[in-house]
Amino acid sequence: MLLMINLVVHDDQYTMFPMPKTLTQTNFQLPGQTHFYQGKVRDVYTINDSQVVMIATDRISAFDVVLARGIPYKGQVLNQLAIQALETTKDIVPNWLTSSPHPNVSIGQRAKPFLVEVVVRGYLTGHAWREYKAGKRQLCGIALAEGLKENDPLPEGPIITPSTKAHEGHDQDISREEIIAQGIVSETDYTTIEGYALKLFARGQEVARQRGLILVDTKYEFGKTDGGEIMLIDEAHTPDSSRFFYSEGYEQRQDRGEPQRQLSKEFVREWLIEHNFSGQAGQNIPELPDDFIQATSERYIELFSKLSSAPLAPAEPKDKEILDAILAELTPR
Repeated sequence: MLLMINLVVHDDQYTMFPMPKTLTQTNFQLPGQTHFYQGKVRDVYTINDSQVVMIATDRISAFDVVLARGIPYKGQVLNQLAIQALETTKDIVPNWLTSSPHPNVSIGQRAKPFLVEVVVRGYLTGHAWREYKAGKRQLCGIALAEGLKENDPLPEGPIITPSTKAHEGHDQDISREEIIAQGIVSETDYTTIEGYALKLFARGQEVARQRGLILVDTKYEFGKTDGGEIMLIDEAHTPDSSRFFYSEGYEQRQDRGEPQRQLSKEFVREWLIEHNFSGQAGQNIPELPDDFIQATSERYIELFSKLSSAPLAPAEPKDKEILDAILAELTPR
């Protein structure tokens, strides 16, 4: 049986597309290539130690583990939403992006990453809720109010709960004070990053509100160029880095103690937990079945349709087309 994917478009009609081959890894040798790094989702090529070619694959991760099967169109959705967010926030903070020669590819300026992920939370959900439910009333050194329910807005407004950026294993919560005391980021640079992150989050909330969504939480990554400029790197406001609720019915669902309708990766984490995997040592990673992969792809496409200024033009990611597009962009004109 040929599996089909419902592609959501802006007039709320559905077009059927066959489930394409997914892009789960690349293995290019690019001119001037000086480094290659495979992240959880993106393959990152450094060119002449000054440029970065970032390919958004269809890999999906949860609990810091990359799952075995890819999600159709996920890489394209992530890359194009990230480009839109970077373009519409460059008045707030400089960013690394210079071009996108292919739906899965972004090219930009290299910057040395700060070894922290800056997580901004406006609501008590996900990891924060799991910690709170376990009885903890501090997260990354920040006190949390008593009497909160899952998915409640944080009464003090958005907070920053950073985590370490682990190359292997799990990222770990860390406080502002620990970051500075351990010399991971200087106090001056971290203060700058905090300011940028809160302004970015406010912009993301504004855009989401206009689209009938609530930006619940997100993470940002920052780097510093050789010239000393701090910039936003990687991505922003995508379903891999952010969690969104639907605005309509939010308060009613909270009053009734019902789960919120959301667009994020959280339902993947919930499925894994239901199948006895939460990233703990000794646990077996369950394989995602076809119907769940299809549902996940549809959720990514749905979020794209909610947040983007144009409908998704689905493109099957083919190695040769990706490589040709990158080479054409890197070739001096």
